[in-house]
Amino acid sequence: MRLRGKTLGAPLAMAAMVGMTIAVPMPALAQTVEAAPRSMVQIATGRGRMITLNAPMSDIFVADPSIADVQVRSPTQLWVFGKKPGETTVYATTKSGKVIYSATVRIGNNFDSVQSMLGIAMPEAQITATPMNGLILLTGTVAAPEDAAEAERLVQAFVGTDTKVLSRLKTATPLQVNLQVRFAEVSRNFVKNIGVNLMTRDTTGGFQFGLSSGQRLPGTIGTPDLSNLPRLDASSRFGLPAGSLTLPFDPARGDFVLPGTGSTYQFNRPTTGNALNFAGKLLGLDVLSALDLGERIGQVTTLTNPNLTALSGETSTFLAGGEIPIPISQGLGAISVEYKQFGVSLAYTPTVLSDGRISLRVRPEVSQLNYQNGVQMGGTIVPGISTRRAETTVELGSGQSFVIAGLLQNTHDNSIDKTPGLGDVPVLGALFRSNAFQRGETELVIVVTPYLVKPVNANEVVLPTDGYKAPTDLERVFLGELGGGKTGLDRPKPRMAAPSGGEPSVGAASPLTPEPQQAPAPQPQQPLATPALPVQPAAKDTKRKKGSASAAPGFGFN
Repeated sequence: MRLRGKTLGAPLAMAAMVGMTIAVPMPALAQTVEAAPRSMVQIATGRGRMITLNAPMSDIFVADPSIADVQVRSPTQLWVFGKKPGETTVYATTKSGKVIYSATVRIGNNFDSVQSMLGIAMPEAQITATPMNGLILLTGTVAAPEDAAEAERLVQAFVGTDTKVLSRLKTATPLQVNLQVRFAEVSRNFVKNIGVNLMTRDTTGGFQFGLSSGQRLPGTIGTPDLSNLPRLDASSRFGLPAGSLTLPFDPARGDFVLPGTGSTYQFNRPTTGNALNFAGKLLGLDVLSALDLGERIGQVTTLTNPNLTALSGETSTFLAGGEIPIPISQGLGAISVEYKQFGVSLAYTPTVLSDGRISLRVRPEVSQLNYQNGVQMGGTIVPGISTRRAETTVELGSGQSFVIAGLLQNTHDNSIDKTPGLGDVPVLGALFRSNAFQRGETELVIVVTPYLVKPVNANEVVLPTDGYKAPTDLERVFLGELGGGKTGLDRPKPRMAAPSGGEPSVGAASPLTPEPQQAPAPQPQQPLATPALPVQPAAKDTKRKKGSASAAPGFGFN
């Protein structure tokens, strides 16, 4: 046999006849050239395509004849026909080894009719159907997610269940999702404290005792001040000669007061709660008693409603609060500062599905500073942060609400401080006990509601500041007004000046540049309500004759 450019001898010919393989040394090639397929041919199963070559071929190669095969009618024409779904390659070469045709052949069920079917069923969509390794890949742009689902359903029904359809269609206008999150929280607490305090005094030097089981001293027992009482002659009272003895005289009692006698009582006020106080003489003793009765009832209601808009597939974040600096020791006396966020925050990633439903990965959080749980560092109190947070993934329809988190917490705390032994005595043991009772209830619900939204005309947006009017100096100084206006009034907005005279109005899509020197050229009349068009600020007013006519931008109440 003969290879290109060389004739082999008899030994190689003999080996070829008996089926042996012999390696023959060949001259080293200067370079190896690999020819990749140059074109792509897509043929439906059972269909064929004629290929015309620009030069006569001598050899043809098909990688997988079970997927696609060829028939040669002439040296410059060949037929390629599909057998089953799949992908293969076809090469054709000349006698000199030059590649004159190379292609990747893709075979699919009804492929040549899928594109025309999509063009008839959905003429407004730009869809391309591409068969790849036994599946159909849909690419292009549709108007809405439901159109993508409809295209996938049509193609699947057309090619049959044996071929998988993969959709990578995109919407022409990116969908936007507005998310509203409501934090509804009610916190109630009830605290009750009872403490007993008892104090005595014996002016005769006898036995004294006291009791303290509360959180404070009941007060003080003292001797009345007699310096403000008049001193009168009391000699006759004690049978002494006149002028021998003078004593303070109390007009309220109508009697003399001996120095060092009598009692005064002063109660200490409790720091929290209320107190029931007693004072007087008991068995010759001065007794001062205080019964602390503290009861506190509190309720806190919180309703937070953050909302945020983001494109489908994009992550959006929101924070209404602040950052608190926290000192951090770095060693060797160095201190750095790290900032911690607090407030109302929201982060979510919406994904609009093909059926119009919305898949949400949402992370709402409400946090606030809590100085009761703070720590002290270097003379600075670093507060703690009370946080309510949830993170989850849910699937909802537009306008549907879902409770993603909830908390119902009920705590009871009852404690008794008592004197060992004496506090266990029935009835009288209450004087040797102090008890505290605390109950807390917290209810928290987090509700999310997504909405599919579209941009609107800026003049249709209602703001909280609409209708506000700043007070004048006269209203602020003499009338004490902080602000004026009326709820429901409009605000100044960009608008088109109304056309006057017989001249045609300037279209909303044309540049709005006033020309005081000459009138603008007439243009076809267009609607003035075209949204989302840039409007230039009002130009300085120029002198015009009454009735002169060009439309110009300005600000006013529509």
